[in-house]
Amino acid sequence: MVTESFAQAAGVRQAAVETDRAFEAAVHEHQAMVYSVAYHFLQDHAAAEELAQEVFLALYRHWDEIRSPEHRVHWLRQVASRRCIDQSRRRKLRNHVSLEEAREPFTWMPANDPVLKRYIQQLLAKLDEVPRMIVILRYQEGLDPSEISELLEMPLGTVKSHLHRSLVLLRRKLAFAAAEEKS
Repeated sequence: MVTESFAQAAGVRQAAVETDRAFEAAVHEHQAMVYSVAYHFLQDHAAAEELAQEVFLALYRHWDEIRSPEHRVHWLRQVASRRCIDQSRRRKLRNHVSLEEAREPFTWMPANDPVLKRYIQQLLAKLDEVPRMIVILRYQEGLDPSEISELLEMPLGTVKSHLHRSLVLLRRKLAFAAAEEKS
């Protein structure tokens, strides 16, 4: 009896070690993707790192529920997206200015210009949480609208509407900036 319980305990410890190794490998494989989603949404390195840690802690807690590597990627993106939206909603300390009210830059700059890149990031940050996450998932993470629809559990038409409206607003702001440069 004693040897059987010792063997069972050793088997449990071995399974725990294998789970820990698999989890560590999953973190190593997906940490850049989770951090990228968080950073591009929150625009804050420290907040993105903290959120990524929370996501991986949740993954560890739900490890037994993950069915496949593909499910793991989907699960991580879904949890990261939802946590970003939740955190943004909790961060009501920032000034709220609608995209239409945002100031225009004085000059138009080429696309490789870091100032233009920062301006686009600022415009994107002015979008509401859900449309902003949809734009990030589409253009930063390269997901199709149908994948975003599944990930955020919303109708495909809603995802496409958010994308269309967001891009129209962003293009209008950039076109206005280009017109200002010409005059």
